[in-house]
Amino acid sequence: MKKTLLLMVALALAVGPAFAQKLVIKGSDTLGAKLVPMLAEAYKAKHPEVAFEIAARGSTTGISAVIDGTAQIGMSSRLAKPPELSVGSAKGVQLTAVEVSQDGLAVIVNEKNPITRLTRRQVEQIFTGTVESWAAVGGNDGPVSIYTRNTTSGTYSDFQDLAMRKHDYASSSQKMAGNEQIASEVANNTNGIGYVGLAYTKIAGIRIVAIDGMLPDTESVQTKKYPYARPNFFYTNGTPTGETKKFVDFVLSDEGQQIVVSVGFVPIR
Repeated sequence: MKKTLLLMVALALAVGPAFAQKLVIKGSDTLGAKLVPMLAEAYKAKHPEVAFEIAARGSTTGISAVIDGTAQIGMSSRLAKPPELSVGSAKGVQLTAVEVSQDGLAVIVNEKNPITRLTRRQVEQIFTGTVESWAAVGGNDGPVSIYTRNTTSGTYSDFQDLAMRKHDYASSSQKMAGNEQIASEVANNTNGIGYVGLAYTKIAGIRIVAIDGMLPDTESVQTKKYPYARPNFFYTNGTPTGETKKFVDFVLSDEGQQIVVSVGFVPIR
């Protein structure tokens, strides 16, 4: 009897964890550094049996993880590229995008920089390296220090598309792993300039620059009047099902979108 009871306990311990649901979410730092952890925390409060594993290392890694089957959800601040769609299709993976929030890529400078506005043309010239001194765009005489995201980042490619007409970044630009790193570097460098998602614009020591007289906010992003407005996505393999669908539905719900707003993003409606 004692041996039977011990065996039942051992089986319960072995089988028990299998009943727990685990969602693996990988990809975009823009989404994964703040927003998705907060959404996961709120969801877990209602569904304590669900565990989350979140890794924010860039949109490319999220899309690749869905293709490889190592994540149920890939966070991405950009649309999947044709080669990614082709690779997925070859592996029987149908990359399916769900828009979960909207964002505006804010161009930021050090708070001590007198520059408060730039034209789209000037932004392009700065980030491609054509303009190398702040004096050339009406600022103090000093070299421009450019901070960008790394090449696995969807923000890196989105800014290249939206602000630089797909031209290459200046060879002198310094690549950062995340939005917070860019904001921190600009805050500590009076000659610094970079770009971050709206949720990362509250860091002390930086200021948002108006682009053609327009600042990024809810209205200018939703109406696309702000030139660097963009959507953010979750990618799944086909239409999400099971716990993945439940979490996606939560993110799209009124409660989920209120969290989107509280973090600093723009809701999808």
